[in-house]
Amino acid sequence: MQDNLLLFDIGNTTTKVGVSVGGVRRQYTLPTDAGQTADSLGLNLLLLLREAGIAPESLAACVAASVVPVLDPLLKAACARFIGCPVLFAPQDLPIPLENRYRNPREVGADRLVAAWAARRRKPDVPSLVVVDFGTAVTFDCIEGNAYLGGLIFPGPMTALKALASSTAKLPSISLETEALEPEPCQDTATSIRHGIVFGFAAMVDGLVEQLSRQMQGPCAVVATGGFARTMARVSRSLGDVAPGLLLDGLEMLYELQQQRHQQARRQS
Repeated sequence: MQDNLLLFDIGNTTTKVGVSVGGVRRQYTLPTDAGQTADSLGLNLLLLLREAGIAPESLAACVAASVVPVLDPLLKAACARFIGCPVLFAPQDLPIPLENRYRNPREVGADRLVAAWAARRRKPDVPSLVVVDFGTAVTFDCIEGNAYLGGLIFPGPMTALKALASSTAKLPSISLETEALEPEPCQDTATSIRHGIVFGFAAMVDGLVEQLSRQMQGPCAVVATGGFARTMARVSRSLGDVAPGLLLDGLEMLYELQQQRHQQARRQS
């Protein structure tokens, strides 16, 4: 039987929280607030667990990947006081079993490594992988065999839209959601921006995936994740496999792998 877990993907803009009970997960998205206190965070988590119908004492552990270091001690304190279970961070507490070939391995965000490993577990028989994660930034992470080769970082679609808005006095408030499947000559500003960003990013993703794939052992599969992945998959020829919860999947599998190793060690002792 799988342990009940509280999973955290702490990003620069939002924090995704997964409540995993018996392998069934409910997911929530909260704003990442570096100015909050451990008490405010802990009380919000209690409200979240109440909404999910889960008693805090039923949780075995909290498992996290964070790219906002200032929040790490707040999360530890909040979980200790209000939930009563430890927080395990990847890779500090949960090593990620990938060969990290970054020039300075510590520069790679935990989110990128966890997602890369989860993609490898998702597609174990493909020689090479590119993971495209649509968040505050769009990241491209390359995996060949069991080695993390590195990747690319590009501003995300919403980041690009906000940058454009900050420099344009008359820019209308727009959504990037579109039913169109290809760009067209647009006859109003909002649609022009929407098509420009959505199809511009799709062309960028397709072009970079093609070029990166040529440099790795083939065949190469692509896994897309992040909040904008489904929208981009509709208009991109390279994003066939969309896994919105890829990072939370990885955190859960890392915890299970550690538990299996502990059980094996106890049997051998």
